[in-house]
Amino acid sequence: MATELNHFDATEIAELIRTRKASSVEVVRAHLDRIAAVDAKTNAVVTLADDALDAAKKADEKLAAGAEVGPLHGVPFTAKDSFDTAGVATQRGSPIFAGRVPDTDATSVARMKAAGAILLAKTNLPEFSYWIESDNLLTGRTNNPWDLDRSPGGSSGGESAAIAAGMSPLGLGSDLSISLRGPAADTGIVALKATHGRVPMTGIWPREPRRDWHAGPMARSIRDLALAYTLLIGPDGADGFADVPREFDAGLRASPERPVRVGWLVDSGLGPVDADVAATVEAAADALRGAGVEVEAVHIPALERDNPLDIFSRQHVMEMKPPVQEVTAGHEDEMFAYSKTLLGSPDTPVADYVQAEEGVERLRDGFTEYFQRYDLLLLPVTTIAAHAHGLAKFTLDGQTVDAFHVSSTTVPFNLTGLPALSMRFGTSHDGMPIGVQLVANWHAESTILHIASLLETRSPVRDLHPAI
Repeated sequence: MATELNHFDATEIAELIRTRKASSVEVVRAHLDRIAAVDAKTNAVVTLADDALDAAKKADEKLAAGAEVGPLHGVPFTAKDSFDTAGVATQRGSPIFAGRVPDTDATSVARMKAAGAILLAKTNLPEFSYWIESDNLLTGRTNNPWDLDRSPGGSSGGESAAIAAGMSPLGLGSDLSISLRGPAADTGIVALKATHGRVPMTGIWPREPRRDWHAGPMARSIRDLALAYTLLIGPDGADGFADVPREFDAGLRASPERPVRVGWLVDSGLGPVDADVAATVEAAADALRGAGVEVEAVHIPALERDNPLDIFSRQHVMEMKPPVQEVTAGHEDEMFAYSKTLLGSPDTPVADYVQAEEGVERLRDGFTEYFQRYDLLLLPVTTIAAHAHGLAKFTLDGQTVDAFHVSSTTVPFNLTGLPALSMRFGTSHDGMPIGVQLVANWHAESTILHIASLLETRSPVRDLHPAI
């Protein structure tokens, strides 16, 4: 049973605990044993929560006493080390914050605990969550459990590696440009970046600026994402972007009178895409078509007019530099390479910044038009499967692009705040997971989760785990 517990999803684990077929202590111990067995290879976990087993004992006692329990009662979870966790170090991947122990939980952590979940550990990230690989001077580099010579992505790469390797069934990550969806695709798990503001960013650094930042769940199954989503969303009285009632949903579900309409693309101005990735997206489109969904190839003029990566680079340099400058002042010798690169970047001229802002508005208008005709957009998560550590450039379709091009297919949905989900649906020619990305209209998460569940049942790669 212990070995199986490391590959069950959180929903099944919760049911096993609730029906007394497994205890929370057994579940937590199984995941701690798994961390001890494999994390020396992956370096996904940076801090263990010392009280996890005690919390599991209390959870079992509460259940035995017949008390009412939450939907994740006794289930362990992990959190990226940018989320504040009361009494457990949150070091943000930087020597500057080494040993920092918050007094309070981030809102999302507190909501997981309120549902009965038990914090097991904190996971690795790039310094300040700022890069597409999870490496830093304080806790080092995380390796992909499918191939230790490759990256599990960033910035939630420690979280994705931990879940993929069976060290955690469910976790929390954050996303500025790719950081939930890309790591999920790189390691073969699932992740949801809900509409901007649906999950409060309270207790996650940087506090400002937040307009492109998202927090969300990472897991092994779509039903786990759906459950965690319902627990995490809603105003918390502190994050001004979290202003939509948790009950609100703009999604459309399939019916005989109104089938869901899906458009799919692999380029549409987003640049070159690896052939294996493109083939996986087309296979997912075919699978949905075979399931009775209306599916057709599309292009989105707004993406062809304004390059999202260019907009993002002009916008975020101006917005990310101030908080990084503030916390690194006097600690320049403790900064990792990517923070130095950010601070060394020239300021965006005001006219260019305004043009970037106008570009974001045109993208929003373009997607508004698209979602008048379609309920969902299907496209790549990343432009290439998980790549070697430290890769600065790669070649796709005869074109050489820099490493950040991997996020050209995710950045548009941070700039616009649209909800997007990543799930595995294929395998590269050299055995690495390949994901597809599902995007819906603002606040239409139920549409994404509905189609993702449908696609999950038709996946050719269900229940695959890395042989680490």
